[in-house]
Amino acid sequence: MKTLEKTPDLAQQLTQIETLNGLPTSDLQWLVEKSEYVSFDEGEEMFTPGMEAEYMFLILTGAYKIQMPQGGEFRDLGIEDAPTISGLLPFSRMKEIKAHGTVVAHLTGLRLHKDHFVEMVNFSYALVQRLVGAMSNRIRDFTQNRLQSEKLMSLGKLSAGLAHELNNPASAIVRSVEELYARLHNSPEDFKEVITMKITSEETDQINEIIFPKINQLGDFEDLSLMEQESRKDDLIDWLEDHHVQQAEDLADTFVEFSVTEEDLEQIADILDTQALGPVLRWAQRVFSTEKIVAEIKEAANRIAELVSSVKSYTHMDQSSSMEARNIHEGLKSTLMMLKHKLKQKQITLEKELNLDLPPVEIFPGEINQVWTNIIDNALDAMPAKGRLHLKTYQRYNNVIVEITDNGHGIPEEVINHIFDPFFTTKGVGEGTGLGLEVSHRIIEKHRGTIDVSSQPGKTTFSVCLPIKH
Repeated sequence: MKTLEKTPDLAQQLTQIETLNGLPTSDLQWLVEKSEYVSFDEGEEMFTPGMEAEYMFLILTGAYKIQMPQGGEFRDLGIEDAPTISGLLPFSRMKEIKAHGTVVAHLTGLRLHKDHFVEMVNFSYALVQRLVGAMSNRIRDFTQNRLQSEKLMSLGKLSAGLAHELNNPASAIVRSVEELYARLHNSPEDFKEVITMKITSEETDQINEIIFPKINQLGDFEDLSLMEQESRKDDLIDWLEDHHVQQAEDLADTFVEFSVTEEDLEQIADILDTQALGPVLRWAQRVFSTEKIVAEIKEAANRIAELVSSVKSYTHMDQSSSMEARNIHEGLKSTLMMLKHKLKQKQITLEKELNLDLPPVEIFPGEINQVWTNIIDNALDAMPAKGRLHLKTYQRYNNVIVEITDNGHGIPEEVINHIFDPFFTTKGVGEGTGLGLEVSHRIIEKHRGTIDVSSQPGKTTFSVCLPIKH
């Protein structure tokens, strides 16, 4: 930065700034007299994060770029072209600068220190009124941009989690389809083995009565311990090898999954001739395997459908924008589904104490879901690995209460009264916008409810109270 010698036309140049246009010449001349005339070269920084906010800039020529630290990088917030007003304004509560301001075209202007603000109030009410109006417009525009940024950041988190959740069932479907194709591709040889089996219709019915009820027992083996499963498999292999049945190990693997026992195999052996035993058991194994693959595909497809349904429920797609009487647990469930990847990633234990008989609550579902997301996401960030998240719902008079408790490090006593303030955050630079809880507070107020917090190390509880009817 360089300090320049003031020129006689500076007051006239100030009229180019829309906020100052039309003010008396004496007001503009006062600004010129009390300010420094400065210049910044291209690439020079006008301000950086952490600097004390102490100057108002009346930019006459040039332009600068505003960047905000976020996630270890800098996100562009736009370019400010002259003529304009920047920096600290009268009655602003800004204490510290949060962004970078880098000059992109040689810049000149006046720099007024905050020590002159009191004198300004006494000198010209009209000038102060104009600057306060400019500050109000700046807050409105900046808030709108940051709200949009908060929504995009939230959407990014949920999208990443959803992609992760969808990847597992999608991959399972691909694997199962490939395995099913491989099995069906070998069907000519399998068909030849089956068609050459010489068994009667009566024997077929008896075999079916043993085999097909087992299809419904897929998964029952999971109730057994690993040692019990291995013991049962070894017994089946021994039986199959004693009866000279080929592929004994592959057959035993499948039979264990469908709870086929030695007694079942003895019954089949009693029904069939010795030569037909192997082909029939291998046919049974193919039936079981096909059923298992189809069940896996069905389960994965249902999982994808469930995730899509949760997304629609969370975003409240295809619904009206008016208030609706809704079960409060629907939004909590869909929100937890959206954040499930984060719960699994940190191995969080989810504890529920829910009153499922609560009456419907009149809400804007999409907005209330944003509240649950902000609170739960913050809780997950605050908790250590293998932490505990506790959800409780109950009714108090004509209100429904939702309590969300985490066992994280807690909120320091000196900042707990500020957590609902705009742009206040306890997270590191770039990790949070400081709008999540402020947005949540405004949403709950819009619903004529309340949101309170109590915190100590190891226990932080957010309590949301919503009236059942408005």
